[in-house]
Amino acid sequence: MKTRSAFNWPYFIKHIAIIAVPVALQNLLTTTGSMVDTMMLASLGEKTVGAVGLCAQFSSLMFSGYWGFVGGGMLFFSQYWGAGDEDGITRSYGLTLTFMMTVGFLFAGLALTCPEVVMNIYTDKKEIQAIGITYLRIVGFAYPLQILAMAMSALLRSIEQVKVPLYGGIASVIANCVFNYLLIFGKLGLPRMGAAGAALGTVLAGVVNLLVLLAFIIKRRLPFVLAFSRHFRWNRPFVSQYLQKCFPILCNEVLIGIGNMMVNIVLGHQSEQAIAAVAVFRTLEGLVIAFFSGFSNAASVLVGKEVGAGHHETAYQRAWRLVYLCSGLIGTACLVLIGLHEPLLHAMGLSGESYRIGTGMLLIYSAAAVIRMGNWVQNDTYRSAGDAAFGSIMEITFMYLMVLPLVYGANYGFHAPFLLVFALCYADEPIRYLIMQHHMYSAKWIKPVSDAGLASIEDFRRNHGVRRSRKKS
Repeated sequence: MKTRSAFNWPYFIKHIAIIAVPVALQNLLTTTGSMVDTMMLASLGEKTVGAVGLCAQFSSLMFSGYWGFVGGGMLFFSQYWGAGDEDGITRSYGLTLTFMMTVGFLFAGLALTCPEVVMNIYTDKKEIQAIGITYLRIVGFAYPLQILAMAMSALLRSIEQVKVPLYGGIASVIANCVFNYLLIFGKLGLPRMGAAGAALGTVLAGVVNLLVLLAFIIKRRLPFVLAFSRHFRWNRPFVSQYLQKCFPILCNEVLIGIGNMMVNIVLGHQSEQAIAAVAVFRTLEGLVIAFFSGFSNAASVLVGKEVGAGHHETAYQRAWRLVYLCSGLIGTACLVLIGLHEPLLHAMGLSGESYRIGTGMLLIYSAAAVIRMGNWVQNDTYRSAGDAAFGSIMEITFMYLMVLPLVYGANYGFHAPFLLVFALCYADEPIRYLIMQHHMYSAKWIKPVSDAGLASIEDFRRNHGVRRSRKKS
């Protein structure tokens, strides 16, 4: 029987920091920019805050539409990176980019041509709809720009070039804050555009982000991104394997996105105070997700890279440690957020009833987030290792058989208080966590796609099975 070598904690922590910290900082900056935007819009009233918040939910639905391809793409990027297969990385990037941009143009078309339909889905408040329609007609131009930047960033992170997306994110946030200030309030002789100014600021920030990314890619001569002639060298077996791995992730993201939209429809048909509180909550939720996203990317790279290289035991040992470190960090972030919630909520325009609702939402979310993010990082770990189906099946099943029936039943059947309806959005998380933990320790989620990974997987499975059976006896 093989003995396990001591786990290399210094290497592990160092590389978590190298990958996770820049990603977390980038997302934290983006969220901070959103908070500043909300503070600026707060001076225009709760209806404006609520309208822009509902438009952000439409953006989140778009995110669900393309994130399946990001997850599938990073699976291939990280494993091929570990195996040193440059052609595999380039081809999978071209395929990922093609699918992502298709989603981006689809949602841009909806925002630009029929924003009335979009806003009518999310709320029945006419004044909020009118503000949202104006916003969508401009911000739709930003969607393809944002998705192109996201595809480039996903590839760069997978090949451990995490600082370049951070630089783009910093430039984008600064540009967004400056343009929004100038255009919302009409400074330096520019017209006072209100919510429409925030939308135009988002478009201009997207342009800045792309220009910075391209500048660093060209200056550093980073491979893959600009190798256009090699992006589309696909063959039928490669496309089939790619879609087979992406399909469960895509189903997960699309169906969960639709499920979240159905939840947001319930939340968007509440009082104007509740709609404003939800908009502010989503911005603050981004602070927590900013920390999580760093661990998610670290899990994808640190685990997927080792699986691709055939070092399956190392990938397994890293995976469960990442889950617990993530949960501890998220718990700390939530405690900080609770401690600062009063000035933050007031600064973003909540007072009276909307402040009370916003405070309740933050307390409920903080209790659920530790488990919720643990589920997310486990799912991302499975995906990077080649098991795209298990976590997706769990999330979809519980969303449609548990969460949605509870939320709709509580709201429309029993007319429950808003905060109880909101709390039921997280009712499935503890159950899924227990199931996901069992799957984590089974190691059945390690399913390589690279030649190096496939060559050693049977050895790992045999040795891992021996260890577990002896441990039980």
